[in-house]
Amino acid sequence: MRISDIIRSKGKGVVTVPPDTDVRTLLTVLAESRIGAVVVSPDGETISGIVSERDIVRALAARGASVLSEPVSAIMTADVQTCAPHQHIDELAEAMTLGRFRHMPVVSDAGGLDGIVSIGDVVKIRITELEVERDSLSSYIRTAAT
Repeated sequence: MRISDIIRSKGKGVVTVPPDTDVRTLLTVLAESRIGAVVVSPDGETISGIVSERDIVRALAARGASVLSEPVSAIMTADVQTCAPHQHIDELAEAMTLGRFRHMPVVSDAGGLDGIVSIGDVVKIRITELEVERDSLSSYIRTAAT
């Protein structure tokens, strides 16, 4: 299965915030959107960074509550790993596992932000694939037994 299949299923919507958004506002965006990360983008298309709940927790632990007034650009991951729609989800899962992150922006061939995939999306696809395989094997076994 390809990343484009996930995007087609879940949609291309990506929550973004400008780099000068303060962390307190970012927390509201995350809570209201019920998501764990946002793409930092000045225009909703280009990627300046990504900021997750983990980034916020690490910044709070290091600098205290004053971090809530800082811009997200101060705590974001600027070196963002991205993927392309044509890539296989196995590549995505491997990159997320090795890099120890849970969200990856999808960038189109033209270079624009095309979606975002989470580890939860990958797990959901894997479970569906395993259920289909289980059902196929069960059917095969029942057919062979008769």
